[in-house]
Amino acid sequence: MPGLLRGVARTAAIAGTATAVSGRVQRRQAEKFADRDANIYAQREQAYQEQTAPQPAPVAAPAAAPAATTDDTLAQLQKLGELKSQGILTDAEFEAQKAKILAG
Repeated sequence: MPGLLRGVARTAAIAGTATAVSGRVQRRQAEKFADRDANIYAQREQAYQEQTAPQPAPVAAPAAAPAATTDDTLAQLQKLGELKSQGILTDAEFEAQKAKILAG
């Protein structure tokens, strides 16, 4: 009987040690995987926040000036002609300004 008790006690000690080691390994793995999962979740959450964050509105180009009416064009050309006849504008300046007015 003492041999039997010794064998049972020895088996219990070995089984208890194995259980403790196994439990420790499982806890370490669970912590490792929990950390990894938390990092993955944080990265995905950050990517989602960057995607859904309101993007700054694109700066719209200033609207083109409305096309000048014929009366405005004629008035500008008359004013330009007066400046040329007064000698304020040279022929080259007059032609350049006239081209701008007619192009616009």
